Amino acid sequence: MSQRPFDAGTLGAWLDYLETCHPADIELGLDRVGRVARRLSLDRPADLVITVAGTNGKGSSVAILEQLLQGGRVGCYTSPHILQYNERIRICGRPASDRAIIDSFRRIERARGDTPLTYFEFGTLAALDLFAGSDLDVALLEVGLGGRLDAVNLVDADAALVTSIGYDHTEWLGDTLEAIAREKAGVFKPGRVAVCGHPDPPEALPTVAREMGSRYYQAGADYGWTVSGSGWEWVCGDLRLKLARPSLPGKHQLQNAAGCLMLLQALRRLPSSAEEISRALSSVNLPGRLQRLPWDAPGVELLIDVGHNPQSADAVADWLAGNPVPGRTWGVVGMLARKNHYGFLRALEPHVYGWCLAGLDSTAAASPDILGAALSGSDKTVFASVGDALTWVRERARRGDRVLVTGSFLTVEAALRVLDGGGKQQ
Repeated sequence: MSQRPFDAGTLGAWLDYLETCHPADIELGLDRVGRVARRLSLDRPADLVITVAGTNGKGSSVAILEQLLQGGRVGCYTSPHILQYNERIRICGRPASDRAIIDSFRRIERARGDTPLTYFEFGTLAALDLFAGSDLDVALLEVGLGGRLDAVNLVDADAALVTSIGYDHTEWLGDTLEAIAREKAGVFKPGRVAVCGHPDPPEALPTVAREMGSRYYQAGADYGWTVSGSGWEWVCGDLRLKLARPSLPGKHQLQNAAGCLMLLQALRRLPSSAEEISRALSSVNLPGRLQRLPWDAPGVELLIDVGHNPQSADAVADWLAGNPVPGRTWGVVGMLARKNHYGFLRALEPHVYGWCLAGLDSTAAASPDILGAALSGSDKTVFASVGDALTWVRERARRGDRVLVTGSFLTVEAALRVLDGGGKQQ
């Protein structure tokens, strides 16, 4: 006798249930999720579909594309979320409602039968389901992990952007950059636009693009950019655009923006003027990317950043070096156990005066003592939680100091809970 489909009236209850639908948190592969997608006819969520993959910069690139495409109805699927699950599914700039997501979960639950789905696969199908019923012009889909076998790759996208290639999730993608690049290049499609925003990618990436017969565009070869004063210039062939910088801080955001512009240029969807592009770039809003927050420590700057791998730490370190404060920089850090703590912390260590190493509310978290072992001679203090760490550093920080909270989406979430009482289902 088949089990009766699960049902619940709250999104929180559904998210708890999704954790039980597959014995593993991650299981790459398209067979299971593909069967359910076909039952629901979820092969085409919009007239134009764009997939974004990469080690870092995926969320930023989706946010940039969303602003550049504001003339139409745009749906965005991203992950993970910071405070609310609804952040993952945006339609015309607004997060999907609890009711809409629950209704979609119900449809998927009835259709899947005995097919096990991971938390991410369930959520991906929900996004595709909601997009399919929203009369979208464009769907922007962020890959969760890798590319080739990620649930997002169910959709035969019209264009794909690979933002960057670095070491992360090596237990699933391989322990060489060539292997990782090959997995990410799996989002490229025959005859479709394929853009690589990494200026010097592993050879596997352009090789796969050629093997697939994709229309491939490479940063540094087919397009480029230069910084000039407070602005920058994007160059593609004879086209030169003098633009305002993206509102998201950091030079790495120019790389993300440049890749987005190349993708839209190849699709003939680039806004018609530099002024229109500049307005879009100046309007990008994405929490948790070198984001300044107000708090009750006068004269002390508070930054949050969701970075969690060495490549992201390099970008933050570069920004810190270029934007010094008169006083000291403190680091409040919590990380997951499977991440490269040594590479992440060592990239930031030259820029941090004292470390507050915090535990996270997750069984997958690294202990603060393990994080401390990755540091050399820096001043470091261990705390049970991010909240405890913030309380301690608030008492010691002086006017002109800076506090950086980083290492994980969970670290940023914990900080936001303390600072503004935000909550999320799971």
